Amino acid sequence: MGLSRKIHRWRLRHLSENVLVMLLAVVVGLLSGLAAVALKTLVYHSSRLVTLLSGQWSEGSGQIVTSLFIFLLPAIGILLTVLFVRYVVRGDIGHGLPSVLLAISRNNSELPAKNMWSSLVASTITVAFGGSVGLEAPIASTGSAIGSNIGRWLRLSPKSVRLLLGCGAAGAIAGIFKAPFAAILFVVEVFLFDLTATTALPLLLSSLTAATVAYFLMGTGVQFSFTVNHPFALSQLPQYAMLGVFCAMVSLYFLRISDHVEGWFSKRKSPWAKLAIGGAVLGLMVVIFPPLYGEGYSTLTALLNGNPDIIFNNSPLHIWKDNIWVTLVVLFALIVLKAIATATTIGSGGVGGTFGPSLVLGGLSGYFIATLGNTIGLPPQDTANFALVGMAAVMTGVMHAPFMATFLIADITGGYELLVPLLATAAVTYICIMPFERHSIYARKLAKHGDLLTHDKDSSAWHLMDMGSLIETNFVIVRSGNMLRDLVEVIQTSRRNIFPVLSDDDKFMGVVLLDDVRKIMFRSELYDNVTVDELMHPMSEGDLVRNSDNLTDVVEKFRVGNRYNLVVIDDNGNYLGFLSRANTFSAYRRFISDTTDE
Repeated sequence: MGLSRKIHRWRLRHLSENVLVMLLAVVVGLLSGLAAVALKTLVYHSSRLVTLLSGQWSEGSGQIVTSLFIFLLPAIGILLTVLFVRYVVRGDIGHGLPSVLLAISRNNSELPAKNMWSSLVASTITVAFGGSVGLEAPIASTGSAIGSNIGRWLRLSPKSVRLLLGCGAAGAIAGIFKAPFAAILFVVEVFLFDLTATTALPLLLSSLTAATVAYFLMGTGVQFSFTVNHPFALSQLPQYAMLGVFCAMVSLYFLRISDHVEGWFSKRKSPWAKLAIGGAVLGLMVVIFPPLYGEGYSTLTALLNGNPDIIFNNSPLHIWKDNIWVTLVVLFALIVLKAIATATTIGSGGVGGTFGPSLVLGGLSGYFIATLGNTIGLPPQDTANFALVGMAAVMTGVMHAPFMATFLIADITGGYELLVPLLATAAVTYICIMPFERHSIYARKLAKHGDLLTHDKDSSAWHLMDMGSLIETNFVIVRSGNMLRDLVEVIQTSRRNIFPVLSDDDKFMGVVLLDDVRKIMFRSELYDNVTVDELMHPMSEGDLVRNSDNLTDVVEKFRVGNRYNLVVIDDNGNYLGFLSRANTFSAYRRFISDTTDE
């Protein structure tokens, strides 16, 4: 007997599944927190090593050689990432959080074991060499895979595996940001977990455990050092509302440009051509606009501390850094190009997420709006405050997670004094973007194909359920031309009160109801005089469904026609069976119960 089977049998005798999930939430939080710390440590030391090597290689060689090396770095990183994925992972590395959402919806929350390390290593390589992406989505995917695989190894139910997957994602976010409450909101808003008594405590245990690990190993400092020097006043609300509208436009631009750029790269057949084009484009942008190099968090920290000169560091544009209008142009260019740089990094073969870039875009947007307003004579605003609030607003627009974005920004900056403008601006952004984008950047493509159970449970459940498994075939058929005698013999062997009538080539023609036959079935003188065709009820289009139809269409026919049974035929009109209203909705309730927390 294998070890896993022995553990499983021992667990069944000594631990209920609920208690085990509580214990495993702590284990998952511990491992996810360690993974988050490992990722940040690896990226930090890898980036320093790359910087050290580039400095030694170009020392004494002049600015041209240094710029050439910086130009090549992103391409080198993407090349190493592609080689790692192709020859070490040997397969698709997944697509970050969309792959997690797809696993929840379609695959009983099962993620491959390789996802516990592959995204972590690949994103480290990409970012360390200047790839303009974030680390948060890869680490959340890693944590999700840890939770999923632990649940599967211990043979837990699909609902428990799903909950541990969520615990892994929450632990990873809590570990990388030291923000346990925001991590729980991340799982609730992005994965749309139902925050019930069953789910709340495991998520809390995992998040707190991961955050404790991060505090113990990395200290108590926040992600971005920030001090509120100018408290919020109600008179500032109109300008924060303007910021919310602008951030909604930036978010929509980010979503659209990501689609276009990644779509363009996906049409290129050769991975080496994608690498060459993406590396060249990204390298050129990084040489002219150095803040596009890597995650961009150092730029955010400088802006939050009132140091806009950082956007000109090592840039050929630094000679104009004292011109406020040039500063505004560069800030706007960074907003436009950051989205392109992120999509280019991912499309050309790099591995990373859009979580971090949305933070950077938000900080740039807030600083830009405040600086523009101060320059043209609007009531003066604190640029750092606007940068911080913009971070939450763009994250809200991109990820459709206003509460997570608000409390995450307050946590990682220590900016709780700005909670009112954070919430107000995030709300404005959310309201403005919803008419244009109903789903987050992680969910929109899955929702388009009906694969997103987490975000639209009713329609997605009907889409994901298998109609074939619901078709009832225990109806006894009769043939067109049969006599009443034949029908009576069939009735004696059938347990149903409906009898489908088929032609000789199996085409469906109609049904005979037992109620219509009962009044003449004992009149033997009619046995050879009445035909099945005389008793048959032809079916209208409202009574028929095809096996290629979506179950949502079937449900609509049940609802509109108040029918209890529908005939299923194939596209050639051949009879396949019946769908029962009662059985269909019972299967729906079982599906929802097995795949969600309701």
